[in-house]
Amino acid sequence: MARVPGSVLATAGLLGGYAVARWTGKRPLGGAVLGAAGIAAGREWHRRSGLPAAAGLGALYLAGFAGAHPLARKIGAWPAVCGAAGVVAATSWAVAERG
Repeated sequence: MARVPGSVLATAGLLGGYAVARWTGKRPLGGAVLGAAGIAAGREWHRRSGLPAAAGLGALYLAGFAGAHPLARKIGAWPAVCGAAGVVAATSWAVAERG
């Protein structure tokens, strides 16, 4: 069975977590999506690149989540979340998946 890249899992977590929280009105449910995808991405990063890379990418994932909040006030929620997801995905690809 093919593994899902950490970049895809992280993107799904950031975008999916926000979408679930917004459309259900239940922030904890969105947080559950964010957390589950983050754990899955972290396991994949660890498997592919080791603990230091996984820790750094995990910190970036959390920073992307946190940083999207103030950025959303300036550019809007969806652009902020998409931007954060793009940064995390690109960094994940460069660090852990780039062959």
